[in-house]
Amino acid sequence: MNRTTIRATLAMTAIASLSLTACGGDEEGGGDGGGPIKLGVIADLTGATGDVGKPYNEGMMAYIEHVNSEGGIEGRKIEAMSNDYAYEVPKAEELYKQYLNDDVVAIQGWGTGDTEALHGRVASDKLPFMSGSFAESLTDPGEAPYNFVVAPTYSDQMRIALNWIADDAGGDAQVAVLHHDSPFGQAPVEDGKKWIDEKGLGLGYQSYAMPAGSANYVGVLQQAKSQGAKYVVIQNVASPAAQVAKDIKAQGLDMKVVCLNWCSNEGFITTAGDAAEGHMMVQPFAPMSAGKDGHKEITEAVDGADGKSVAWVQGWAVMDVMAQGMEKVIKDGNELTGENIKAALESMGEIDTKGLIGDGTVQFSEDSHRGSDSAGVYQVKDGKLAEVTAGATP
Repeated sequence: MNRTTIRATLAMTAIASLSLTACGGDEEGGGDGGGPIKLGVIADLTGATGDVGKPYNEGMMAYIEHVNSEGGIEGRKIEAMSNDYAYEVPKAEELYKQYLNDDVVAIQGWGTGDTEALHGRVASDKLPFMSGSFAESLTDPGEAPYNFVVAPTYSDQMRIALNWIADDAGGDAQVAVLHHDSPFGQAPVEDGKKWIDEKGLGLGYQSYAMPAGSANYVGVLQQAKSQGAKYVVIQNVASPAAQVAKDIKAQGLDMKVVCLNWCSNEGFITTAGDAAEGHMMVQPFAPMSAGKDGHKEITEAVDGADGKSVAWVQGWAVMDVMAQGMEKVIKDGNELTGENIKAALESMGEIDTKGLIGDGTVQFSEDSHRGSDSAGVYQVKDGKLAEVTAGATP
């Protein structure tokens, strides 16, 4: 996509939520009059996953601000209404109703619980919906026809992690899965167990919910030790995962952490400190340290981009994929509606992310809304995410 053809303007609302307001053009909306493109954003800025939700939202809004300043999507600015739902599903449902009344043409959401709760409504209302959730159930157009998952599902990430563990162990090994006690946390657990059986990986496998607000996870780790676990896969955000790494070091346990998407980030490293060294990360989105082509564009567009987290990059990249679908609709001379954005995303073939997602491309079809099944495998070395394998697949 020629990103010099997209632009947006960022403004703060009186309630401290981010929003973008168009300047000039047709003020009747983003559907068909050549005016601003109305987008609803459901963000977790202060809730249970706010440590990654906030930078994700900032990256998304920075993308919109940048592309608006460069000309808008074929001359049409993005008017993004972004509000904090604090990881509370009822609040997300309220915001969705508000955005529907505001005539948005698409939604950018966040968590698994709210994304799954809304998938039937967005299908009925024909509103394309992308989010920070990569639950496998959202990739099936038969079940969630207007949801698009741009990166490997949590289950694919788990499969990649288990493949790596099987290779690293060189034989039988015990795996403990520590997960957030929510639909997000539970999403890949059963699929991981099935993968071990299907592929004959010879791995033991038990899962443990991580109690919210725990000062430490020594008790859970003692259960994993009793299991004989040498590998700990974590499906959670950075702060609790970092505490697990600290507890492993403090207890002198012989365990290696393998983080999935939402704890595979700089927050894990910063919070865990020395305890982070050597642990593994399955991360579909390339951190700034990976130096992909897409990072060059970010550094040219955003001051201080080198210090942005991978969660920030993720928000930028997800918005870019949606914007490319919108651009195709307008270039094809079609009315910018949710139905036409869906059709464009399904038919445009490989979407170039310049190395920011998986192997660098995302592709949807009428039969599958699984945009990618590849992720990078990283190791924490000298306080940074060092790429071990690019574009690993199940």
